[in-house]
Amino acid sequence: MKSIASAVAFLIIATGCSQDDSVSVSVSDTNTTLSSTSEEVPEKVPETLTMGGERSVMSFFISSRGSGDGGNLGGLAGADAHCQALAEAEYAGDREWRAYLSTMASDGQPAINARDRIGQGPWYNGEGMLIAANLEALHGDNAINKETAVTERINSINGAGDSPNRHDILTGSTIEGRAFSGAEDRTCNNWTSSENGSAQVGHHDRRGRGSSINSWNSEHATQGCSQEDFLATGGDGLFYCFAAD
Repeated sequence: MKSIASAVAFLIIATGCSQDDSVSVSVSDTNTTLSSTSEEVPEKVPETLTMGGERSVMSFFISSRGSGDGGNLGGLAGADAHCQALAEAEYAGDREWRAYLSTMASDGQPAINARDRIGQGPWYNGEGMLIAANLEALHGDNAINKETAVTERINSINGAGDSPNRHDILTGSTIEGRAFSGAEDRTCNNWTSSENGSAQVGHHDRRGRGSSINSWNSEHATQGCSQEDFLATGGDGLFYCFAAD
C-alpha cells in the first residue's frame, strides 16, 4: 500500500511540476514578445528631400495665382483642377493635388473638411523642405511661414509689410482644418460666388494681426467675395495645394 501511495504522490508532483514549467515558459515567451513590440521606434520623417527621385519632391505649395474671379473657384473640383494644372506646369503632375479648402453643409449636402481631403503626409515644399510630417503636425507645430510657404515656382509671396500684401490665403476652415457650422458663410458659397458672402483665410507669413503668431489657416474672414474685396484686406484669392497621395 505504501508503494502504491508513493507512486501516486510522485505522479502528482511530476505532473504539477510539468504544468508549472509550461506556464513559466508561456509567460516568458509573452514577456519577450511584449518587450520586443514596445521597443519598436517609428521611422523619423526626414527634414529635407533630395531632388531627382522617381517622384516629384514637391507635395505642398501656395497657388501662384487665384481664379481671378474672387471666391468663385468653380467649387472644390475647380480648385483641385487649378492646383493640378499649376503643378503640372512645374513637372509635378505625377501627384494627386487637392486644394486645402472646406465647404459648409448646404442644400442637403454634408460639410467637407479641408483636412480630410489632403492625405496623411508628409508634405514638402518645392525645395524639399519639410512642412509637416502628418495631419497632427500640420494642425499643430508645422513649418509654415513666409520662407517655406512658397508657390509651385518656389517664389515667395508678399506678406505683412510688403506692397501689395497677399498673405490672406483662402481656406474656409477652422484652426483644426474643419468646416464651420452655422449660417454665416465662410466659403463664398462653397467657392462658387464672387459676390455675396465671405471667406475664412489664414496668414501664410504668420504675421499681421497683433504681436502673436497668426494662424496659417484660420485668422479672419474677408469683407466679401469679390476680387476687390480680397485685395482690400491683404489677399489675392490664393490657396494652399497639397498632394494627397
